[in-house]
Amino acid sequence: MPELSAEEVPLQRVFSSEYNFSIPAYQRPYAWQQEQALDLVNDLDEARRSNPHDPYFLGSIVLVKSKDRPEAEVVDGQQRLTTLTLLLAILRDMSEDEDHGRDLDEMIRQRRQAVKGLAERVRLTPRPKDADFFAKHVQEPGSTATLAGLKPDELETDAQRAVQANARALRHRLEELSEQERFALAEFLAQRAFLVAVRTEDFDSAHRIFGVMNARGLDLSPTDIFKSKVIGAIKDAGGDDSSYSDTWEDVEEALGRDDFADLFLHIRLIESKQRGRHSLLREFPEQVLNEYLPSDGPRFIDELLVPSAKAYEQIRDANYSASSGADRVNKWFARLSQLDNNDWRAPALWAMRTHGTDPEWLDRFFKKLERLAASMFIRRVWTTPRVTRYVELLRQLDDDGADLEAAAFELTAEEQADTISLLDGDVYLSPKTRKYVLLRLDEVMAGQAGVRYDHPIITVEHVLPQSPAEHSEWRNWFTDDERETWTHRLANLVLLNQVKNSEAQNYEFEVKKRKYFSGASGSTPFALTSQVLSHTSWDADVLKQRQGELLALLMREWSLSTGD
Repeated sequence: MPELSAEEVPLQRVFSSEYNFSIPAYQRPYAWQQEQALDLVNDLDEARRSNPHDPYFLGSIVLVKSKDRPEAEVVDGQQRLTTLTLLLAILRDMSEDEDHGRDLDEMIRQRRQAVKGLAERVRLTPRPKDADFFAKHVQEPGSTATLAGLKPDELETDAQRAVQANARALRHRLEELSEQERFALAEFLAQRAFLVAVRTEDFDSAHRIFGVMNARGLDLSPTDIFKSKVIGAIKDAGGDDSSYSDTWEDVEEALGRDDFADLFLHIRLIESKQRGRHSLLREFPEQVLNEYLPSDGPRFIDELLVPSAKAYEQIRDANYSASSGADRVNKWFARLSQLDNNDWRAPALWAMRTHGTDPEWLDRFFKKLERLAASMFIRRVWTTPRVTRYVELLRQLDDDGADLEAAAFELTAEEQADTISLLDGDVYLSPKTRKYVLLRLDEVMAGQAGVRYDHPIITVEHVLPQSPAEHSEWRNWFTDDERETWTHRLANLVLLNQVKNSEAQNYEFEVKKRKYFSGASGSTPFALTSQVLSHTSWDADVLKQRQGELLALLMREWSLSTGD
């Protein structure tokens, strides 16, 4: 049986002669986005400030590696190791102290040491397609300073584009720190940050480990451990542990294992009013369970777990029921579920648990919550400040739960101005947010009542094409400058419930309306698109007026003001 070991390793050893990491060609490309890279550096910096002497765990890596040789093939952990190398390289290149920079470079590249029999090499070798790029533009001293300025045609893969984008974001974030703070962060990173290195010499064994660690529903999750604590305490107290065990399992089965685990994250946030800094396994007992155990296990299940799970299911499935007003509440759930994060669910759960019998109050609450969530979504606010905002909202709501004037709900003048600016800009070029914005706008235009968006396909399309034919009427209607101004803005965008048709996208206006925008039935289910069909021409004057009208509708819907 192949030898298996797992060890907590500080980063100063991870990036040392003990390991020679290589990413095999079969691995998927490096794909972390700016939000994930920024979350990493912000969490590290926050841990460094608040708990400088405590260990900080960065997760685990799975390696094919023999005990006495440094060569280590990375089966799991590529994204983390690549981003950490990028962070170390930027800290190195920004360092004003030569010795400090040399120490950081030693973590990135091993210098030749003939006495020790060590050859010169980099600590991490990415996939073959990206190895030379990474060595030249990241691992070489001073290279990250010019990485941001590389032209698109110099970047051959999506992985290289991700490295460049993350380098820009990390450098910008580190520029906010002083030289002394950057030194302290690097010191913390090297000495107090740890990875759990899971090592086996056998390739098949490493992949089995990876599979077990990542297979949904098979691993022992934190919720399994919490269950053993709660049910065990009930049994020790002489209670009906069998009945409560069945209740726990019924709730988990109703939500599904993944959403059940997600529920505990939201409960922890609601109860603690703190952003998570360590693992759920560590924090949930400290911040929640210890308030109930050992004597109040039944109360935890009856008064916290079961009501929270019911509320979670209503939010997730948009199936809240009441004698009146439930449809408006469920509409807010449907809107919020289109966002690319679930952080809003913690305050939503709080509202359902505390005011679940008052649909009128819930309608007002979720209108405010969607405004806040939509603005942060449109502005691409990353995870840490987004969760921090919701934590502050929960604190204020707990102080006066029936008062919907909590300051954390409100958008500052700057936040409103930034939101308006993005809505008035090239909306189409933000693929994560454009459909949400267009669907909300369409709702407003349709009057919201009765409008449904259950089409299997919804796409965002241009009226004025992105690349009109050389001798088309579009070229007569728009100058090149006008096309650059208007092509990707709200006024020129519509919704369709069909797959993109590259040929139809370049039709002349009348043909496009008839063949592409009207659909097989001769009509369209979208108010936004239907409005275009009433126009006989489509030029810059039409778009200028339409832009003002559409932007005004969104500003009124989300109560946005320029402050003028």
